[in-house]
Amino acid sequence: MSNDTGETVDVLAIGAHPDDVELACGGLLIKLARQGKRVAVLDLTRGEMGSRGDAGQREREALAAADVMGIHAREAADLPDSRLANTTEQQRAIIPFIRKYRPSVICALMAPDRHPDHSAAHALSREANYYSGLERIETGQPPYRAPRMYYFYPYAELAGAPPCVVDISDVFDTKMAALRAYQSQFHNPGYPGPATHISSKQFWEGIETRARYWGGRIGVEHGEPLYTDAPLPLATLPGL
Repeated sequence: MSNDTGETVDVLAIGAHPDDVELACGGLLIKLARQGKRVAVLDLTRGEMGSRGDAGQREREALAAADVMGIHAREAADLPDSRLANTTEQQRAIIPFIRKYRPSVICALMAPDRHPDHSAAHALSREANYYSGLERIETGQPPYRAPRMYYFYPYAELAGAPPCVVDISDVFDTKMAALRAYQSQFHNPGYPGPATHISSKQFWEGIETRARYWGGRIGVEHGEPLYTDAPLPLATLPGL
């Protein structure tokens, strides 16, 4: 799935690997797509260093998950899996996608994280967005900087209480359907690959446990936490 028309999107979600955004903010992306927002996903790598599956299989799974979510476009930046680093070279590989899609909002990985690629992707996404707004960085595209960024954890929160929790109760089943597209990655007793942390039954059941925990924090059935590094504008107090 790609965006050959060059149309802009409302939200660009950036993950280090296929399945990062589904785990962390898949419910949010599904809700936005159903509201008529244009949503794109950028996978920085193809997940080729994973213990299960290969780059081709993971691409097919990612596109199948995108179809379930109803998003507008999904692309890969083809950066090296297990070697993400906040370097000028890798920043420059991301900038063309930000300038192509010109999102109003970027959702990206939060740091610190137990996976080194996730922590690197946090800094990469944030700094690529900043440098994307500089005229003198040449990509053949007009400069553009998304005005707001939100951040997410795919697995577990490590940075304290998040300032935002999204109610995903009405789309949680669709989020899980999107995750099931990753047959090589998550709990799938018939798959011939080696056992991994995320392929365990405990991890799969923990996805709902986590969603129920954050939903309970805001009085709903399922929730997804989001972080921000800038103040959130309010016209009034939520709940009034």
